[in-house]
Amino acid sequence: MESCSRSMHKSTKTMIWALLFLFLIHGAHCFYLPGVAPEDFQKGDPLKVKVNKLTSIKTQLPYSYYSLPFCPPKKIVDSAENLGEVLRGDRIENSPYVFKMREPQMCSILCRVTLDAKTAKQFKEKIDDEYRVNIILDNLPLVVPIRRLDQDSPTFYQLGYHVGLKGQYSGSKEEKYFIHNHLAFTVKYHRDLQTDSARIVGFEVKPYSIKHEYEGKWSENTRLTTCDPHTKRTVVNSNTPQEVEANKEIIFTYDVEYLESDVKWASRWDAYLLMSDDQIHWFSIVNSLMIVLFLSGMVAMIMLRTLYRDISKYNELETQEEAQEETGWKLVHGDVFRPPSNSDLLCVYVGTGVQFLGMVLVTMIFAVLGFLSPSNRGGLMIAMLLLWVFMGIFAGYASARLYKMFKGAEWKKIALRTACMFPAIVFAIFFVLNALIWGQKSSGAVPFGTMFALVLLWFGISVPLVFVGGYVGFKKPAIEDPVKTNKIPRQIPEQAWYMHPIFSVLIGGILPFGAVFIELFFILTSIWLNQFYYIFGFLFLVFIILLITCAEITIVLCYFQLCSEDYLWWWRSYLTSGSSALYLFLYATFYFFTKLEITKLVSGLLYFGYMLIASYAFFVLTGTIGFYACFWFTRLIYSSVKID
Repeated sequence: MESCSRSMHKSTKTMIWALLFLFLIHGAHCFYLPGVAPEDFQKGDPLKVKVNKLTSIKTQLPYSYYSLPFCPPKKIVDSAENLGEVLRGDRIENSPYVFKMREPQMCSILCRVTLDAKTAKQFKEKIDDEYRVNIILDNLPLVVPIRRLDQDSPTFYQLGYHVGLKGQYSGSKEEKYFIHNHLAFTVKYHRDLQTDSARIVGFEVKPYSIKHEYEGKWSENTRLTTCDPHTKRTVVNSNTPQEVEANKEIIFTYDVEYLESDVKWASRWDAYLLMSDDQIHWFSIVNSLMIVLFLSGMVAMIMLRTLYRDISKYNELETQEEAQEETGWKLVHGDVFRPPSNSDLLCVYVGTGVQFLGMVLVTMIFAVLGFLSPSNRGGLMIAMLLLWVFMGIFAGYASARLYKMFKGAEWKKIALRTACMFPAIVFAIFFVLNALIWGQKSSGAVPFGTMFALVLLWFGISVPLVFVGGYVGFKKPAIEDPVKTNKIPRQIPEQAWYMHPIFSVLIGGILPFGAVFIELFFILTSIWLNQFYYIFGFLFLVFIILLITCAEITIVLCYFQLCSEDYLWWWRSYLTSGSSALYLFLYATFYFFTKLEITKLVSGLLYFGYMLIASYAFFVLTGTIGFYACFWFTRLIYSSVKID
């Protein structure tokens, strides 16, 4: 009877799971990510054009659109930004542009502005720093199509248009500043033949600088002679550009053209994401993967052969004389599991590394599945923040388990240090950088309210979860060592120069860095040169290779270290793979001087501050991988040999 009810319960459970699965599959057809659902427009429907921050790859300091005296709407309304958008420095507001679906406009006048000395200086500074204006229509960012010189190459898209440009009049050597005051917009749409509704699939612009002219006095009904829809006169070049000088008037105008496109709504981001020369990208990534896989195979083969021979030899010793002649890693079996110095700090770092590993792994999986599309602005930032917070439970668990193995008793102290140390260091650097951004009056400065929200996430969710994980980890029985530890530490013989801790640690970081440095170039380019990064499939592959490489190089160097009778492997294993972070920071420095044109001190400090945070996080992540690989390896080999 009992078995019958159990089987019924089991089949009911299976049925529920099956129904849930079917429901999810059925729901998948009508599921869209927040902010990414398609919108259908009929002819004549108004389109909301929103303005975003002004950005520059020369200063890395974003500013809100209306920080410059552009034409404002009657009332400036802020769009609600999510946490990720605020941290990125996005400031999305409404604009005075009036678009109506599939109704072209020619030479619509926005406003007339007369510059004073202050506003002229502001415009000149932004033109000097190559600031770009970012505008959004139906969640698509505005792009400037740039045709390459060779006809076969695809069109390159630049995000946003430049505020203006510098140049000289012919026959003059004096450099002047010109503003882009006429914008020729192109809205591409995909039409549904049955309903005649359309979806927006592209938003492009060609900016021009033109000194508009008109007859008589200025009024609301003034017709321009340089650009007039009645006489079908349009702006096609910047031969008579609009100069930026005090007391000069600037008339802002725009055209809107609508083009039907074969591109479907689901594929509208493809043009934005195919920005780099993907052939080189593919080749370099595959090349990097092949080299690393080959090295990994070599390492694994050497390890298996050497260890198999060693263990067989040790286990087949017949006489006591032979036993006394033992050399190598078996000699240190009585000291190899002796707790290291600063074991508490090691527990904290290992716990933090587990938290980081969990966050990166889950973020990558979400990104590969397409949940973190660039159309969902700020999504990646929010996902990483929330995952970091919730992974606190694993951090507490990992640090408490290790702490108990080291015969520790005060698990609450370790949990508190794990919960606070890494975030406190990062938050301190972030706070200083934010103060610098505030000083520049940039929109990239994180407001006090958002800072408070971040602290609330940290102390309200992350810290309690670390304590929960620590409690669970400490309650579990301690991990038993495979061999007993001697009471008196064994003396370590003098080591060869190539086995010196600093040398072997620095050597160990080269291979993991080599696995990621090509991908790193593209990531740095997307962050600092204002491009989209959306090759998460590749990144996931590279990340897996990084894990394997970190583990294998640490195991190899740990094996050599134990063979030379040096049993202080705990910290060495962490630092060996963690040293790749040093190479990451050195590469970031090289990238700064060779690829970026940053000249301002504040912008340079921002770059190095953020790269320091990234390198520190990379150190914690790779160090933890190396540590666990060695931890598994030492336990494996010492439990495989007979010890009298």
